[in-house]
Amino acid sequence: MADTPPPKTFEAALAELESIVGTMESGQLPLAEALAAYQRGAELLQYCQSALKEAEQQVQILERGVLKSFTPGDADAADRRGSDSGNAS
Repeated sequence: MADTPPPKTFEAALAELESIVGTMESGQLPLAEALAAYQRGAELLQYCQSALKEAEQQVQILERGVLKSFTPGDADAADRRGSDSGNAS
């Protein structure tokens, strides 16, 4: 498992990690294989955590540029403006 290539996607890494956990929980691996599986699992965990952190940073960037504080009065005013512009055409 030491020469296993890095995963191509977050989903692939998560699926492989779940498979490793299931195999290790079965208790059927010899010690050397269990250690190798643990090492691969740690690598996959690090990959997944890194991918999630990057996604979180991207969401924060998007939120700064798009999302605003919400107040119920603002939504009603926006609805009126939207319906007014619809009647103008």
